[in-house]
Amino acid sequence: MKRLFLFATLLWAALLPKLIAAELPVTLGIDRLLEPGSEFAPLIEGKRVGLITNPSGVDGQLVPTVDRLARDPRLRLIRLFGPEHGIRGEIAAGERVADARDSQTGLPVVSLYGATKRPSREAVRDLDVLLFDIQDVGSRTYTYLSTLGEALHACAEHDVPLVVLDRPNPLGGLRFEGPLVEPSYRSFIGWGPVPVTHGMTFGEAARYFNSRLAIGCALHVVPLRGWRRTMSWADTGLLWSITSPHVPHATQAMLYTTTGMITSTVRDLNNGVGSTMPFETVAAPFIDAVRLEQALSARNLPGVRFQAIHYKPFYGRYANAPLQGVRLRVVEAENFRPLFTAVAIVETLRNLYPKQIKFVDDRTLGTHWGNTALRRQLEQGLGAEAIARSWAEEHAGFSAARQQALLYE
Repeated sequence: MKRLFLFATLLWAALLPKLIAAELPVTLGIDRLLEPGSEFAPLIEGKRVGLITNPSGVDGQLVPTVDRLARDPRLRLIRLFGPEHGIRGEIAAGERVADARDSQTGLPVVSLYGATKRPSREAVRDLDVLLFDIQDVGSRTYTYLSTLGEALHACAEHDVPLVVLDRPNPLGGLRFEGPLVEPSYRSFIGWGPVPVTHGMTFGEAARYFNSRLAIGCALHVVPLRGWRRTMSWADTGLLWSITSPHVPHATQAMLYTTTGMITSTVRDLNNGVGSTMPFETVAAPFIDAVRLEQALSARNLPGVRFQAIHYKPFYGRYANAPLQGVRLRVVEAENFRPLFTAVAIVETLRNLYPKQIKFVDDRTLGTHWGNTALRRQLEQGLGAEAIARSWAEEHAGFSAARQQALLYE
């Protein structure tokens, strides 16, 4: 009887993850690649495989992709590539990632966020295929999109197929906002010809770059099953896995573009980084929390509410300093417009605090926005709606090219 009970327990433990995964509305690319009878298995079977990933690269049960591949007998995982924050995610924003060995698998890790950001010929010459599995937040300024672009170029240059294991865009797949990058402001947070938000999954973005830039990579995408462009992250049924130290939850992924762009536009503001609410707030020593909350609430911005808040960051520029401002609460993800909201908040702050609100330098502004038009537009008195309409001309060309790369309805 005990043996039967033990057998039943072990069988249930083995089957439970599969049963749970089967119930999820969305199946990730990594799960589709490795599921029994997968039509995509020939992409990796009997192959020497490299992998670009980080802690966000997990399957539907939160098992790291690197660990699943390392123990899969159908392939030989021989090398890892670490983007910003590193393979296991312990490296702070902006810090160089060093070549190393992965502590869990013992595999060599080649840095893609140090002296070079593109895999070298030496790093890929013995690979049969390079896999890419990273969760994005939907913003051009998040460096993983640039890492994807560099991987496309490297694979094209060195005749190595690239396989993108697709993941949902947490901002959804319908909306894109902001200007494209002018050539003089191209950087690793403004890598390719896309607006600030692009409304594509990484599989779609890879297809877009490969075609639009005529890269010529032998590209394969293992697509999501069940994902629709209208889906919010909550709709997917998936658990969020930390993408960088200050994006531990899907809430931060939704608000990263909004408050990150605000603090990249205006000096002397805090966006919650340094507190328990990273990317959830807009605050400063000179702000009156209630006054700002009332002014923003009166605008009835789509999909978001504002809450007056007082706090002291634990670290950073404003460590232990009392700040006031607002906390952003996304209440209708399908209607929320991240970049429009950012512009509206900056406009409101300038109206309330004209002497305290100062723009960052042109280089910083242009690097994040793609150009410096926002400063001129606000100084001329244009409102958020008019500024958003000014992006339309650039969007027309982008939208047409993007349409050819889309995989989902």
